[in-house]
Amino acid sequence: MSSYDNHLSRRAFGSAVGVSAAAAAVGLGAGPAAASDASGTGPEERPFQAARGRRSRRPNVLFILGDDLGWADLSSYGSPHIKTPNLDRLARQGVRFTDAYSGSATCSPTRFSLYTGRYPGRTEGGLAEPIADKSAGLEPTHPTLASLLRASGYATALIGKWHCGYLPDYSPTKSGWDEFFGNFGGALEYYSKLGLGGEYDLYEGDATYKDLRYYTRIITERAAEYVSRDHGGKPWLLNLNFTTPHWPWIADGDTEASAEVERRIKAGDARALWHQDGGSVDKYRQMVEDLDRSVGEVLKALKRSGQEEDTLVFFSSDNGGERFSYNWPLSGNKASLQEGGIRVPNIVRWPARIDGGQVSRVPVFTPDWTATLLELAGTRPDPAHPLDGVSLAGYLLRGEKTAERNLFWRVRGERALRRGDWKYYRGKTGKDQLFNLAGDVREQADKAALEPARLAELRAAWEKVDAGLLPYPN
Repeated sequence: MSSYDNHLSRRAFGSAVGVSAAAAAVGLGAGPAAASDASGTGPEERPFQAARGRRSRRPNVLFILGDDLGWADLSSYGSPHIKTPNLDRLARQGVRFTDAYSGSATCSPTRFSLYTGRYPGRTEGGLAEPIADKSAGLEPTHPTLASLLRASGYATALIGKWHCGYLPDYSPTKSGWDEFFGNFGGALEYYSKLGLGGEYDLYEGDATYKDLRYYTRIITERAAEYVSRDHGGKPWLLNLNFTTPHWPWIADGDTEASAEVERRIKAGDARALWHQDGGSVDKYRQMVEDLDRSVGEVLKALKRSGQEEDTLVFFSSDNGGERFSYNWPLSGNKASLQEGGIRVPNIVRWPARIDGGQVSRVPVFTPDWTATLLELAGTRPDPAHPLDGVSLAGYLLRGEKTAERNLFWRVRGERALRRGDWKYYRGKTGKDQLFNLAGDVREQADKAALEPARLAELRAAWEKVDAGLLPYPN
């Protein structure tokens, strides 16, 4: 049994003990105290326990991604200054994962890992960290979460940031999504919709769509309409990919800042969208709180539609935070394989099958959710493209133990592997390091010299996986 399984206590539902424990518990998201222990459960949280004996139809899936949102940027994860009542409520109604990870440390590789259920290094497009031009993308011939669910009877849509390749060769509608409304690139100016290359980047399907309102408002409206719609009796998958709180640092109503960034883009400033001379901790707070309000609007629309009970809602980030993000106590940020670059908030709610107010310490990462959703939909992966993620359906629904396994990451110049509480890490210095995350989530106490055999074992495990991936191009 792995050490984190010891935290999964069993509750006696319906018994006097179970009722009294539930009455004594304070729900998740009450404030920073609810996430005071980054490696375990706080005193106000109930350890995870699967709900047994329930049955339901195949779930609708609302899969929401924030963009560059840090692990502790939600008040339910410990932020002392950002208030996220809607996401905190979602956590209270479902399961909050403390040890969840993105599939990579930047935008597009993580999206590859979600859409394919595989390490980004399995595909050429996944080697770009991130995609910055039209030379790479997700091949339309590769099976995806959307194409597999569509083949099993799901309606599918992607609203928001795609970032897995540009037209004419790559598009969500070429990779299994029935509908697409959003942007193709890695970033855009929130009002003008100008992208990294100065191009207009708001599309419906494969045609440009003109709307110069604040981008988050637009895609929130579209998502609310989609979850409210009659899908003809079909279950549905909606990938809702916000660009918030990714730079440029422009909140709703910041029309002067928007105009200045737009002017610089049109003048040929290739770095204008990075907005390195803009933003602040308070501006970042406004953007995250706006993301929270937007998620709340979509969830209200879902509830009004009568589909809330049978819809699995998933919320996470595509990688760790950047610049103004609150990542304490983690080290590193976006683009790094330290905890701050890959550990992300992760909330799952499915009222029909999963009890609320719970916390899980099981280490999971993005490809696991692909495998999980395929199993819940009764769909098998393509045997020619085996998954690297592990389905958590048995853990979530039947209380099955999770086996100790390796979580693997690779980016240019860095490597990492987690097994149980131990993490092997090599940064750009080239030095192999070993950390026990159970007592050192900040990765400051290097155990490499004290545990040479363990270090060698984890390094060998990393190298075995790496040997099966595509090499980086020069």
